[in-house]
Order: sequence, then structure tokens, then C-alpha cells
Amino acid sequence: MTESTITAKGQTTVPADVRALVDAKPGTRLVWSVTPDGTIIVRAKSKSILDMAGMLKAKKGKRVAVEDMNAWR
Repeated sequence: MTESTITAKGQTTVPADVRALVDAKPGTRLVWSVTPDGTIIVRAKSKSILDMAGMLKAKKGKRVAVEDMNAWR
């Protein structure tokens, strides 16, 4: 098991072997979650919603313009 220490400023270093496993580079964002039993889960946020653009194919049929989707504007 890999360990790190929290500094007086609340900072810690992600161990090199963990960084390698998730392919973390400088600037990689981490998402921290605490479960009700106190377990801490840290996930590397490696993708943006913009990275998913074009993944889904449009259904055949009527298309809706962006302007029509945002009727409140």
C-alpha cells in the first residue's frame, strides 16, 4: 500500500506509482469523495465533457437547432 503525508498547509504528494497508474500529468484534476463511513475516494479527472463530443450518432429524423433548445435566451 502506498502512503503520503498531509502537510501543515493541507497539501500532499500523489505517489509516483499512483500517478503512473492513472497517467496523471501536471494539471490533472483530482475529484475527492468521502463516503458515510469515512472512506476517501480520489479519482483522476482525465476527461472533459468536450472530449465526448461526437461520440453519439444522431437519430434519424427531425433535428433541433441549438437556438430552439435554449428557448429562454
